[in-house]
Amino acid sequence: MFKLECKGWSWDQDLQIIHADVRLEVDGEVLIDEPLCVDVGLPALLYSLNHEVEPNRWASPEECFRMPFFCCGCGDPECRAFSFRTRHLDGGQVELTEMEERQHGEAKALATYIIPLETYKSQIIPVAHQYLSFVEGLEYRPYFADTIKVVRQLVNGHS
Repeated sequence: MFKLECKGWSWDQDLQIIHADVRLEVDGEVLIDEPLCVDVGLPALLYSLNHEVEPNRWASPEECFRMPFFCCGCGDPECRAFSFRTRHLDGGQVELTEMEERQHGEAKALATYIIPLETYKSQIIPVAHQYLSFVEGLEYRPYFADTIKVVRQLVNGHS
C-alpha cells in the first residue's frame, strides 16, 4: 500500500514557497505526517514516475530532478528533507528507498518498499494537480523559476 495526501495548502509569500500538510504511508508505516514545503521536490517526485531518481539535498535548483521529494517548511532541503531513491523494476513496480543523505559521505538506505507503479502514479498525479490549481493566480516566484512549467509538463505526460 502506498498513500500520499497533501492537505491544507498554503503559500508563504515572503519565502515564495508552497506548504501542505503531508502524510505519506507505505505498507502501513507512516513515513511523513507533518507540514512541509512541497514545491521544491515536486518536479523530482513527478519525474520518479518514469525515471530513476537519486536524491541530492545539496543540488542546485536547476537540478530539480535530484531534489528530495519533501523538505523543511523553510523551503531549504539543506536544512531538513525527506529523501527517497526510486528504481523501476520489471513487472511494473517501483522500488522506493528512504535515504539518509550525508553531505560529505555516502547516503544510507533506511528502508525499501516495493510499490505497483500504477498505485504510485495514482497517488502522485492528484497531488500535482492540487499544486497547479493552488498556485494559479498567485504572484508566486519559486526559487527554481521553471517549477510550474516543469510540473505542468510532467503532469501532462501522465494525465
